[in-house]
Amino acid sequence: MNPQLLNFIELIGHPFTALIIANLLAWYFFGIKRGMSKNELFKITSKSLEPAGTIILLTGAGGVFKQVLTNTGAGELLASSLSDVGFPVLAFAFTTAAIVRIIQGSSTVAMITSAGLVAPLLVEASLSKPELACLVIAIASGASIFSHVNDSGFWLVGQYLRISEKDTFKSWTMMTTILALTGFISVCIINIFL
Repeated sequence: MNPQLLNFIELIGHPFTALIIANLLAWYFFGIKRGMSKNELFKITSKSLEPAGTIILLTGAGGVFKQVLTNTGAGELLASSLSDVGFPVLAFAFTTAAIVRIIQGSSTVAMITSAGLVAPLLVEASLSKPELACLVIAIASGASIFSHVNDSGFWLVGQYLRISEKDTFKSWTMMTTILALTGFISVCIINIFL
C-alpha cells in the first residue's frame, strides 16, 4: 500500500483528528445547516465539551505521572527493594496498581504503571501461565479500587445518573472497592492452589 495513503489514514484515525472531524461535522450538520448563529453554536459547544476537558486533563496528568515513574527509574528501584524484602509479587502488583489508581484516578494508567513496576520482578521469577493470569487480575483489581473525584468514571456515573457526589461515593466508589477486593482475594485463593 502507498506509504502516503497509510500516513493519511493514520492521521485521520488519530483520536485528536477524529474528535476534531466529528465536531466539525456536528457543527455543520446540526448547527450551521439548521440556521444556528455562531454565538449559539459556540455556547452549545462550550457547554458540551466542558466535562470532557476535565476528563482529558485528569487522564493526561495520570499518563505524565506514569512516565515520570518510568523515566526516573523510581519504579524499578521500588520493585527491587520490595523484592529484596520478600514482599509477594501478587500483593506488590495489587498494591502498586491501587496506590497509583487512588493517587491519579485513571485505571488504565494504574494498570500500565503497575505492569511496568512488576516487569523487572518477573525476569527472575519463573511463573507459570496460570500464575501470570493471576498477576494480571491482581493488577486489574488494584487498578479498579476506590474510584473517586480524580477519576473520570466517577464524574460520568454521577452526571449520567444525575446523583450528587455524596451518593456517587456511596454507590460507585463502594462498588469499585468491593469489586477490587473481591478480585484480589479470589486470585490469592486461586494462587495458593497453583
